[in-house]
Amino acid sequence: MRTYQPIRNLLLPMLVIAMVAGCQKPDAVTIPPVQSHFTFKDGGTYEVLTANSRFAVPVGITTTQTTPTVVEFTITSPTGAVAGTHYTVAGNSITIPAGQAIGSINILGSLAAYSSGRRDTLVITLATKAGGVSPIITNTTYRLALRGPCFEGDVTLSAFLGSYKNTNEDFGGPYGPYTTTISAVRQLTPTTGEITVTNIFDYGWNPIKFVLDWTNPAARTAIPPQQSGIGNAGTISSTYAGRDISVRPLAGQPGTFSICKQTLNLTMQLGVTGLGFFGTPYYVNMAR
Repeated sequence: MRTYQPIRNLLLPMLVIAMVAGCQKPDAVTIPPVQSHFTFKDGGTYEVLTANSRFAVPVGITTTQTTPTVVEFTITSPTGAVAGTHYTVAGNSITIPAGQAIGSINILGSLAAYSSGRRDTLVITLATKAGGVSPIITNTTYRLALRGPCFEGDVTLSAFLGSYKNTNEDFGGPYGPYTTTISAVRQLTPTTGEITVTNIFDYGWNPIKFVLDWTNPAARTAIPPQQSGIGNAGTISSTYAGRDISVRPLAGQPGTFSICKQTLNLTMQLGVTGLGFFGTPYYVNMAR
């Protein structure tokens, strides 16, 4: 049989525990030191498009202060960018005003330096100020890529891959728009490459290859090597139904292209394999 203690006997030890707990000394509150960071970003890209366009690298502190906060930094460049030549920055520190938590390192790139295709990387590192602000260890470095406006000599062949829905042509008369596709690319040398274009003529032809050459960025060329097996010549003229189509360069009229505009202006001469070539030039202009 269970026995019950009077409720007053149970309350006594509880009161004693409460009194002991109430006499314990509270833990001291530790206030963390103010720290700097790149607003938890680790990099960006700066396209130098005008002479006065600056890039603001964001810098923050963990808590606002009642006085201005100085944040120091260093800049290095693994690609050889030189301060005062390729970029300009005012000093090696910024001041975040009292009551604010965000500032920026303002970098001015040289338009003259980057207009010809030069690319650089700046590594900006927050420094520890003696007796002052130190960076958060997980966000100490910011990598800034610098480049100029799109440069026609800076060709990445894979950028041409895909559909060109605004393709127009002229072979004795205009036709289009219709869709062509660059289905494959192949690097030949550092400044030449081969592309494979499908659906030229919009009549079920096999792909046609062209060699792009940007050795001289101001005089880029797109030339088809002579090739056959293109399709049924009957699609050009019923007279040649069942015969094969050949393609060769158009003498004195190389095509061209633009990596910046994503356009190709192709020129060629069509023929019937084993018989000869038509006198009418064939122009195909491809655009996205």
